[in-house]
Amino acid sequence: MKPSTVKLSVYIIAYNDEDKIEEALKSVAWADEIVVADSHSSDRTAEIARRYTDKVVQIDFQGFGKLRNAALVHCSHEWVFSLDTDERCTAEVKEEILRIINDPQAADAYFIPRRNLFMGRWIRHSGWYPNYRQPQLFRKGRMRYTEELVHEGYTLDGRSGEMKSAIWQEPFRDLSQIIGKMDRYSKLGAQKLSENGVRGSMAKALLHGVWAFIRLYVFQFGFLDGWAGFIIALGNFEGTFYRYAKLAEMQERWNERKPPLK
Repeated sequence: MKPSTVKLSVYIIAYNDEDKIEEALKSVAWADEIVVADSHSSDRTAEIARRYTDKVVQIDFQGFGKLRNAALVHCSHEWVFSLDTDERCTAEVKEEILRIINDPQAADAYFIPRRNLFMGRWIRHSGWYPNYRQPQLFRKGRMRYTEELVHEGYTLDGRSGEMKSAIWQEPFRDLSQIIGKMDRYSKLGAQKLSENGVRGSMAKALLHGVWAFIRLYVFQFGFLDGWAGFIIALGNFEGTFYRYAKLAEMQERWNERKPPLK
């Protein structure tokens, strides 16, 4: 392929990701610019990032939508590629990205499929393949993120397409990371529900949690992924259950209710 005449910025958001960020950075070392948006990590994340780029910016965490929009401000080229620390850009994705950004007829944003590695196997079901998130390749200025705390959406001025090549993702190195992410995301999810005027209860927590498990394990064929599929569905149950349970805790102020001793 001829050298790209159009320049590409890559941004990576990070927080305490010293065990993951280097492999992500290596996979996009070919890009014209790498921006790492770090939210004041207490480990070696920023130190490692500075080995690969001089654009390591510190941004206070006020939700993922605001964080991503703040990262975009520091991207200076015509096209932007968003990569998370647990994702890896493959050679096939690189070649497809370079073809797209040098194509005058290209769309304005592209969804990129993700292949997930978990418990030593590629996950083919469980809602984890092709597992698109927001468009990850887009023209700068054509897309912005909505500013929810978690599971942020996006607005696009233009048309979108889908890439064929898949990036690789290793979302969890071990079961402890699943538990940690579930705890963090369920708290943010509860805050998001509260801001949207949703009422929480333990009954809602149980019903939504059970449905989340059934949806992934049965209707999205998680059972075909073996024990990995069961753990994914169980983690989805827990994350959903605690999201609504934490919402109820917040609204009912359980910690302030202290019945008299008998």
